[in-house]
Amino acid sequence: MVVEGWLARAAAARPGRAAVQTPAGSWSYAELLAAARAGADELAGRGARAGERVAIALPGGLAFAQALHACLLLGAVAVPVDVRLTARERAHVACGATVLVDEPLGRVAAPSRGGLARRARASGRGAHDLDATAVVLHTSGTSSSPRPVELTYGNFLWSALGSAVALDLDPRERWLCALPVSHVAGLSILLRSAIYATTAVQHERFETDRVLHALREHEITVVSLVATTLARLLDAGLRRPARLRCALTGGGPVPAALLERAHAAGVPVGLTYGLTEACSQVTTTPRRSLAREGPVPGPPLFCVRARIAVDQPRPDRSGEILVAGPTVAPGARRRDGWLHTGDVGFLDQHGRLHVSGRAADTIISGGENVAPAEVEAVLETHPDVLEAAVVGRSDAAWGQAVTAIVVPRPGRAPDGESLRAHCARLLAAYKVPRQVLVSVSPLPRTRSGKLARGKL
Repeated sequence: MVVEGWLARAAAARPGRAAVQTPAGSWSYAELLAAARAGADELAGRGARAGERVAIALPGGLAFAQALHACLLLGAVAVPVDVRLTARERAHVACGATVLVDEPLGRVAAPSRGGLARRARASGRGAHDLDATAVVLHTSGTSSSPRPVELTYGNFLWSALGSAVALDLDPRERWLCALPVSHVAGLSILLRSAIYATTAVQHERFETDRVLHALREHEITVVSLVATTLARLLDAGLRRPARLRCALTGGGPVPAALLERAHAAGVPVGLTYGLTEACSQVTTTPRRSLAREGPVPGPPLFCVRARIAVDQPRPDRSGEILVAGPTVAPGARRRDGWLHTGDVGFLDQHGRLHVSGRAADTIISGGENVAPAEVEAVLETHPDVLEAAVVGRSDAAWGQAVTAIVVPRPGRAPDGESLRAHCARLLAAYKVPRQVLVSVSPLPRTRSGKLARGKL
């Protein structure tokens, strides 16, 4: 199925609306379309063709948005490259690309006010075949080397529709993105906003003061965060942002204590679970549930199905999370039609998905399965603990011993035995860490905020 190009459609409908706003400047939809058309011409002149890959090694901002939409107008496959990778790593991600964009593309003069709508309507380029590959993204590599995932136009369109239903899309939405655009969560905000013809407020990186200022002064309605960045904003004094409808938080477990802090500060937190192979969101707390129930886990998006594969009966009904639907990358589906996520969780009686962690991270101690993320979440509810990681260490008696690494809050000195006692009050005995180590350095994380267990 072929649909009208998203950017051309948005520019025709709302030519003067801000498409991308950054600290360095802003482009309307008509201006972004003009820049993208000029960029498409430049890419074509450099040898890019429909269906061929174009690597984009630019930070998030206007130049990245231009290059991304230039690829979509041309029908080329965009391959975002994380600019913070080493030269060797960047070359690995960009391998196979016909063109590498590592400098801003040329621009044309902005159209006059009277010609905005006329130019937007005049563009017939950029129709999208929903079955065609739009973008190749690389997984965040928390437990292995980054892997390429081919996402189609249909994947992004269905993801945008599902997200819009869950979050009750406002036509005046201003979605703040301070996540890397080389990862699915950040890139999806740019494409989702073009599909909606709403505004993406793009920051090159997360900077607490700058994001806090935007939430207070720039009429942000939705912001995408991870637990770490939410905590930094609360520490910096975020309180009752006037226009914010949802602080969508995911990328890993969100500690209960952090959710309580956010609620006390009047910050409406919605929980989301997703992954690259499912084009970002799989589940999201429906916005209508936030006022009634608070930040509870969400059900699958309306266009997504999820089920639990259980190899053997478990008391908590948990097992590997399987996902199906039009948001799933075609190449990520097994023969059974499902994406096997490698994540462990369960569906409650209301159909909400509770995620425990990665199956590969599961610690087997004395024959019992322990999900590190569950223990980490409990440790991070302790007032002395800023962040925590839990790993299994080889043990002659237990096979693996549950071991915790904690980073103290400034001015605090957590004691291992008090932390063990704290866990014992909230967890089964076999889940309580047998050893607690204190680290003065922050825990290693990926650029998307996930714990990099392989570096512990």
